[in-house]
Amino acid sequence: MLDALFKYQFLQNAVLAGILASVVCGLIGVIIVEKKLVMMSGGIAHTAYGGVGLGYLLGFEPIIGAFVFSVCAALGIGYINKKGGAAADVVIGLFWSMGMALGILFIALMPGYPPDLSSYLFGSILSVTQGDLYLMIGLTLVVVFIVVVFFNHWKAYLFDEEFASILGINTTLLEYVLLVLVAMTVVVLIRVVGIILVIALLTAPAASAGMLSLNFRNRMIYAIIIGVVFCLAGMWISYEMNIASGAAIVILSVTFYFCLYVGRMVKINMKEKSRKRERLENEVIK
Repeated sequence: MLDALFKYQFLQNAVLAGILASVVCGLIGVIIVEKKLVMMSGGIAHTAYGGVGLGYLLGFEPIIGAFVFSVCAALGIGYINKKGGAAADVVIGLFWSMGMALGILFIALMPGYPPDLSSYLFGSILSVTQGDLYLMIGLTLVVVFIVVVFFNHWKAYLFDEEFASILGINTTLLEYVLLVLVAMTVVVLIRVVGIILVIALLTAPAASAGMLSLNFRNRMIYAIIIGVVFCLAGMWISYEMNIASGAAIVILSVTFYFCLYVGRMVKINMKEKSRKRERLENEVIK
């Protein structure tokens, strides 16, 4: 595959797309996992399907439609959640199902044969176009800029939202900004792993990084590195075995998380046994 990388434009596009996806996953994924917004992110991701369907129906770029629907869903979920009157899981479920239903409806209304939407649902990193890349680069730069500039605000917001308010940070605005950043991240990931698997790639590298470090900055860096490794590895497996790239990337990422989890549990159990043994030895000596 390394030789082919220098020959074929589509492979170069795929590598760059994987790196961009890993960057946004590393930055936003850590915040999402820490703030426990995984299911909300899933609702935003699945709502994007309505935008994809609308794009095909009206004849414009489906990824643009996905972006518009994702941002609208993010703001809608955030507003209803903030105002109260409905449980958060209910609101998320309704946006989730409405987005998917609208996508199905829009595709059904198209004349002629319906398009193949598998690349949007399950990802196809090897079919990323130059247009997709330009959009991904733009969105990634926006995400990186906002996270880096307001880095200390994010730390305070995650540590204690009430304390952040006392410091003068507008936490309501910060929450809306976070949801919009999630929407942008979803759009970046759609072409890599697809709408169905977005949640896994958003959470697996970030959750793995959380086991490797408690430092907020380090967790982001580790999550980005983990994402890059498994995006490139998944892409290689996809290219060599002719299987869905999104599935390969997610399987590797999730497997790595569970390996870390098992390793951590074994380490904790060994420490517990060691402490018990020390206590018994001390009692015997006494």
